[in-house]
Amino acid sequence: MFGLSKLFSSKSVQKQPIITALAAYRSAVFAVGVDEKFINDVELGKDKSLLISLTLPFAAQSEMPAVAAFVSERLNQVVTITACVALPPQCKFKKIKHIVLIASGKGGVGKSTTAVNIAGALKAEGAKVGILDADIYGPSIPMLLGLVGAEPSSKDDKQLMPFDANGIKAQSIGFLVPSDDATVWRGPMASGAVNQLLNETAWGELDYLIVDMPPGTGDIQLTMSQKVPASGTVIVTTPQDLALADAQKGIAMFNEVNVPVLGLIENMSHFLCSHCGEPNHVFGKDGAIKLAQRHGVPVLSHIPLAINIREYSEQGKLIALDNQTTVSKIYADTARLIASMLYYQQPHHDSVEIVITDD
Repeated sequence: MFGLSKLFSSKSVQKQPIITALAAYRSAVFAVGVDEKFINDVELGKDKSLLISLTLPFAAQSEMPAVAAFVSERLNQVVTITACVALPPQCKFKKIKHIVLIASGKGGVGKSTTAVNIAGALKAEGAKVGILDADIYGPSIPMLLGLVGAEPSSKDDKQLMPFDANGIKAQSIGFLVPSDDATVWRGPMASGAVNQLLNETAWGELDYLIVDMPPGTGDIQLTMSQKVPASGTVIVTTPQDLALADAQKGIAMFNEVNVPVLGLIENMSHFLCSHCGEPNHVFGKDGAIKLAQRHGVPVLSHIPLAINIREYSEQGKLIALDNQTTVSKIYADTARLIASMLYYQQPHHDSVEIVITDD
């Protein structure tokens, strides 16, 4: 998949300076530069510009303009970089390469909204993505994806077909139970339902399956942590002390069941004043940073309290797919970080420390 057999189709292209320039690029996503094994082909254009084609082992297409600008400056030559995404073939579950749990210690922190937008951002970065709503008691995915009232279907009466929303495959108990009905189930029943949704959905080939977990540390969390080969979990919290105390419990639980905590997302981190433009820390400041430092995990992003996130969500749209918004860039940066960390933590690659700094 990452062979060099087609490299440098033009004999007039010098190999080593390009490889050296790509290797020198640094970001939180490409922590050790762009490896030469990612290079698929290099051509010299008619205007003497370089056309570089990459095959990325994790979702990061939107960073290519920055990589191209860096290489162009290093080589003093116009460079265009295109990239496709093809993850290494190892699958965690059926044909799913990574299962990522999006969790929170308590409800009301914006976990489901974050989950769907991370899924959307990964899709926009070039990956094949699905989302599973594991919040049996309060499924939000149908509304957030604009699929309220959608009816489930099956081609073989054995497996449910996932729903499609902007190219994202989705499944939720909300498609099977009327939205006005309460799901009054004991823990084992709820856990069994999640297990069925995961196992009896025809997901097909996926690079990433995002799982919107219920809040807390109950039966469903234990079932998903112990019986599902999750690649890692992301904890969503707000900066306030109450949310952080519960997030602490979530981190402790995942550590106990040996599911890697990839990092924290601080949602509703601040509110930008419409008059002066200054950030107003409504729910407190630096709470996620202190919690992350205590556990040696990064803060993946600080997502603001923004009215357009609510507006998009209520319309069943993903703000992560609207690249005209500031928030979409935050979700894109977060998605690339998660994808990068999943790649570099795998056994086939030496571990790499991801260093994330606040701008």
